[in-house]
Amino acid sequence: MNRSLRGLIVYGTSFGATKGTSEEIARILREEHFDIKIVDAQEEKIRDISEYKLIIVGSGLAHCKWNSYAEDFLKRFRKELEHKKLALFVSSVITIAEREGNTEEIAKTRKIAIEDKISKYNLKPIMTGMFGGILDYNMMGLLARKGMEIAFKSRLQKSGFKEVQPGVYDLHNWDEIRSWAGELAKKARE
Repeated sequence: MNRSLRGLIVYGTSFGATKGTSEEIARILREEHFDIKIVDAQEEKIRDISEYKLIIVGSGLAHCKWNSYAEDFLKRFRKELEHKKLALFVSSVITIAEREGNTEEIAKTRKIAIEDKISKYNLKPIMTGMFGGILDYNMMGLLARKGMEIAFKSRLQKSGFKEVQPGVYDLHNWDEIRSWAGELAKKARE
């Protein structure tokens, strides 16, 4: 049995989806004997990452932009991240495009959400992931809600997504997230 590898998950979230995804990734990694700390980048400012071998940074996507707190972490630690096993993931509405088979939208989202961040901060992640998140119309301002309803409501329904409570759609694919975390555990040990 390998001794415990220390890992840090830092996330930024708008509707809580990235927190849930981070917690599930941590659960799988702990089953794989990793010692994982989870930090909400908005609530806790990380000062030092030297004790961690594996760093996972997750962000919700709002209007194809990273959460500012998660991005700030990448910006502040870009040099130290060169010497870590790094993984990046985003929570978004990507599962709608996946169910629709819209490869163009998936590629565009991947470029904006993942590839552009890797390039901007000169990162070398061992893995990246794009997962479904949560759309919570109740937490949006009136204009955002109207815009999102026009953009996504009929697509959500056509793709088979149902409200989990009034105004809230959970787009997680937990099997995909668990599989990704299991693969990450293997790659982090290499």
